[in-house]
Parts: sequence; structure tokens; C-alpha cells
Amino acid sequence: MAGKDILTKLRQFDAYPKTLDDFRIKTFGGATVTIISSIIMFILFVSELNYYLTNDVSQELFVDTSRGQKLRINLDITFHKVGCTYLSVDAMDVSGEQHIDVDHNVFKQRLNESGEAIPSAPEKENIGDKSAHEEVEAGLMTTLDPNRCESCYGAESATYKCCNTCDDVKEAYRQKGWAFRAPEEIAQCHRDGFVSQLNEQKHEGCRVYGYLEVNKVAGNFHIAPGRSYSQQHVHVHDMQGYGGQTFNLSHLISHLSFGVDYPGQVNPLDSVAQQADKDSMMFQYFVKIVPTAYVKLDGTTLFTNQYSVTRHQKVISGGLFGDSGLPGVFVTYELSPMMVKYSEKQRSFGHFLTGVCAIIGGVFTVAGLIDAFVYHSSRAIQRKMQLGKTS
Repeated sequence: MAGKDILTKLRQFDAYPKTLDDFRIKTFGGATVTIISSIIMFILFVSELNYYLTNDVSQELFVDTSRGQKLRINLDITFHKVGCTYLSVDAMDVSGEQHIDVDHNVFKQRLNESGEAIPSAPEKENIGDKSAHEEVEAGLMTTLDPNRCESCYGAESATYKCCNTCDDVKEAYRQKGWAFRAPEEIAQCHRDGFVSQLNEQKHEGCRVYGYLEVNKVAGNFHIAPGRSYSQQHVHVHDMQGYGGQTFNLSHLISHLSFGVDYPGQVNPLDSVAQQADKDSMMFQYFVKIVPTAYVKLDGTTLFTNQYSVTRHQKVISGGLFGDSGLPGVFVTYELSPMMVKYSEKQRSFGHFLTGVCAIIGGVFTVAGLIDAFVYHSSRAIQRKMQLGKTS
């Protein structure tokens, strides 16, 4: 008897009293509310589950004290109306000196007028002073006298008494301060293929892609027409060999980043297209790099960078009026002294259970209120309609 009394008293604490099935009324409106609320609960449950399965990323900001790291620059830029033979890629640091210890892997792919790649092997671009002459092809070296002394076309000097290659002639002209405007009249330029390259690629485009690894200091890199060299610690692009030709620097930046990509990274210059309204335009991108450390869930740390950018463009004029400069694409970057650290963390399972319970309870309660409102409203309308008929 004592046990039955305890069970009887325990039933009084039941917060969920049950009614007899005979007193339950199932309606079409209740079924509709049940189906809709079940769909809503399922959608919210899937959303909560997806949120739980994704990692929580916390953010910290502190002073960057890392030293001795390299800065990797990934680039993929397409020039629609400038041939590869006309373009040079150069990287310089904050002192204005051209990098000597640049580790690079930059290639140039020729494109036809339709923007399609010409079936030929991409040419690896040399980063650095290009004023030193290059040897002619090995096949020609076997047929030419190695002791020959060819003409410099009036530009002979103590340094250049003989000009056996097109590059020798251009360098001799440069040291004399003469304009090199007619390469088609130079026999060495025809033999070395310089004239044929200019004619072949005059209406072509060029895709420049690859990466640079430079010292982690402020600097810039640029892609511009002309042969680059250093003269009295000044970076110069020689464009005299192109006979006064102007260049349309319209381009598409397919990708530009600094360091390896991390989850959720956004590169502001990806897929940015710039249309040159006039020839000989200078496009400048001023980039602010923020060093970033991304700590994955397994504890491995990824050191990379994110950046913001400001764009500017202007028309270059070689006359007395107009802006001075060099036509091309210039990316000037500087590094922030602050570092951002992202850390991945697993979301709490207890938080997930709390969210699921809140979803089920909340939707169930709201659905019950809606069902009760619909049911009582329909009953009241039916009574009024019946009273109206009897009267």
C-alpha cells in the first residue's frame, strides 16, 4: 500500500497529462500546420548541424615579430594587346635596388588575337638586369666566325669595339646616348631573330604567370614594355628598339596573392579587369599586406598574408605636358607591423544539443499556438454561420 501511495503522489508531478483518444479531435488545419512545422524543424536542424560541423575560427591581433621569412608573390596577369617579347618583369625592394637574390618561377605564354594560347612552350622570364648581351643560338655559333668583329654602325667605343649581336648594337647605342629606332636596318638584329619576333608578336597578347619569392620588406614589382637595366643605380626601361610604338596595357588580373591560400581567404584583385582607354597608360596598385597566421584544428600553423588595395591609373606623355612615368602595371606593396592570427576550434556538442532542443521546442510551441488559433477561429465562424441560418 505504501508503494502505491508513493506512485500516486509521484503522478501528481507529471507535467505532461494525457487525454483520452476519444476526446481528441484531428482536423485538416492541424495536419497542415504539423506538416509545415515538421519541414521547418528539419530545415533548421540541418542548418544547425551544418553550423556544428564547421570549425569555429577565432581572431587575434598582435605585433608581428617574425624575422627571416620570405614573401611569396603569386601572379597570373593577361595582357590582351601586348606581345610577350615586348614585356619585362622586374622586382625591386624599398631601397630602389633591383633584387639580386630573387627566387622566381615566372613564365610568359603567347596568346593570339582571340586570347587563345599559341601552341608553344611558355618562355621563362629572367628577373634582373637585362642589359648584358646574350649569346646567339648554338646553331648560328657553329656557322659564324667566333673571332669576327662586326660593325656597331658608328657607335663604336672603348667598351664596344665590335658588335656581334643585336644586343651588342643596342648596348653600344645606349652608351652613346643614341636612339635605337630602326632594328630592321641592323643585320645582327635580323640574324638574332629580334626583328622577326617584333613582327610576329605585334598583334599578339601575353599571359604572365608564376611566382616570385623576395625578401619580406616593402617593395614593388612591375610588368612593363621595354628592356630593363640599371644605369647609375636608376632602373630604366629601353623602348627605343620599338620604333616609337605605343602600347595598350589593357589587362586581366586572374590571380594575385601573397603567400599560400588559407580557408576563407579573399584576394581583392582576383578577376579584376582594367581597360585602357588610351595607349601608354600606367596602372598602379598600392597594396597593404597584413601578415597572417592560420592555426588549423590539428595544430599546424600556416604563415601567409592578406591584403587591401588602392588603384590608380594615368596616361603617360612623353612631351612637355602630361604625366611622366612608364606605361605598365605596377604593384607597390608595404607590410603592416601587425599580424592577424586565425585559430580553428571545434564547436561545442552541448551548444549543438541546446540549439536542437530550442529549435524543436520553439517550433512545436509556435505551431501549437497557430493550430489553436486556427481551430478556435474556425469553430467561432461555424457557430455564427449556424446562428445566421436558424434566424
